[in-house]
Amino acid sequence: MALSIFRTKPIAADGTTESSGLKKCLSAFDLTLLGIGAIIGTGIFVLTGIAAANQAGPAVVLSFVISGVSCAFAALAYAEMAAAVGGCGSAYGYSYVAFGEIVAWMIGWILLLEYSVSVAAVANGWSGYFNNALSAMDMALPDALTHSPQLGGIINLPATAIILILMGMLIIGVKQSAQLNTGMVFIKLLTITVFVSIAAFNVHPENWHPFMPYGWFNTLPDGKTTGVLAGASLVFFAYVGFDAVSTAVEEAKDPQRDVPIGIIASLAFCTIIYIIVAGLLTGIVPYTQLGVSSPVAHALKLLGYNWASALVSTGVIAGLTTVMLVLYYGLTRIILAMSRDGLLSPFLSKVNPQTQTPVRVIVITGIIMALAAGMFPLGALAELVNIGTLAAFVLVCFGVIVLRIRQPQLHRPFKNPLNPLFPLLGMISCGGLMSFLPHATWLRFLVWLTIGLIVYFSYSIRHSKLVK
Repeated sequence: MALSIFRTKPIAADGTTESSGLKKCLSAFDLTLLGIGAIIGTGIFVLTGIAAANQAGPAVVLSFVISGVSCAFAALAYAEMAAAVGGCGSAYGYSYVAFGEIVAWMIGWILLLEYSVSVAAVANGWSGYFNNALSAMDMALPDALTHSPQLGGIINLPATAIILILMGMLIIGVKQSAQLNTGMVFIKLLTITVFVSIAAFNVHPENWHPFMPYGWFNTLPDGKTTGVLAGASLVFFAYVGFDAVSTAVEEAKDPQRDVPIGIIASLAFCTIIYIIVAGLLTGIVPYTQLGVSSPVAHALKLLGYNWASALVSTGVIAGLTTVMLVLYYGLTRIILAMSRDGLLSPFLSKVNPQTQTPVRVIVITGIIMALAAGMFPLGALAELVNIGTLAAFVLVCFGVIVLRIRQPQLHRPFKNPLNPLFPLLGMISCGGLMSFLPHATWLRFLVWLTIGLIVYFSYSIRHSKLVK
């Protein structure tokens, strides 16, 4: 028993994986836009202002730099593992090769929570912006159809509907979904361009003073944290999603070349955009006025640009749509990988021969997330996304070091520079961000891990393909 839970999954010498039946149709450009689609969303349109107002002040720029650097180390590790190990399981698949089955299972279990909760939580935010857009046209839905039962409604209908629409897109095919993502990405990049163009001519340098009103890190009597480092642990959510690119390995035309490009290019582009927007946002409006649900639109309205504020709201809707699409896509591919390995039911590993997509997984997860988004306010659970993602990042960085020692002869089309320094810095920086998260988040995280262990020892350990 002790040895079996640490059995590792072999990989081919060239890093290729078994034929999956998935359609190879994504280029490096598609993968880069997939990453941008997942990253630019809630973070830039919402968290920038909230972190500035409540935790970091104008120094939120430094919070984005710290989170971005931490993610950069993790991105390099993901790029090496994606090129060398392959597979659509992301950190789950890499851990299976480097550490063994039990660690892989727990990471997979964490990723299921991360992606599914993210999709349902973002759908709730999307619903609010969508209904605001309808209100502007005097077509607002009644509260009973935009609030969950806990909030006095019947169902959050827009949140449920958007997930079901995305479910249909993913069933049709990954290339069509990528095309939808591309269109939405250009809409939100246009939105950001409009904001930057206006804000650049309305900066008041006095708004940047004091630059660091909350210091580096402080713990308040009520347990809440403030400061640049606390802001970094919050805005880290803005970077969640670039790892979803690594779930597209089996649908990439040239995965060993294109996936590393997609991961690194999307993260670098978005980090630059975040720093520019955060700097301008705190320069045009005092940071104390940015603690609202849509700070970018709010700031433009304060400047008198109502048309630009309305355009930003449109960009938010497009941005949140692509975030949900890419995370939903990543969730289905991770489940597919775990099912093919026998850790989940083989019923979930069937790929439809017509659409060349895992229709069963797409439908089952879509219905579950649609119901969750419609029936539950998921604010508390959304905190789990950051801690789960950071845990996965730490293990992927560690996995690079382990595989360099265990399999030095493994073909690595992309190599992490300055090994083991960069992977170690990734582990330290991501682990440090985990330490700034609230104790309640850690408790919920441990409960989820306990449930995962129960599932593993009651089903997965006996049905694993490595048993044979």
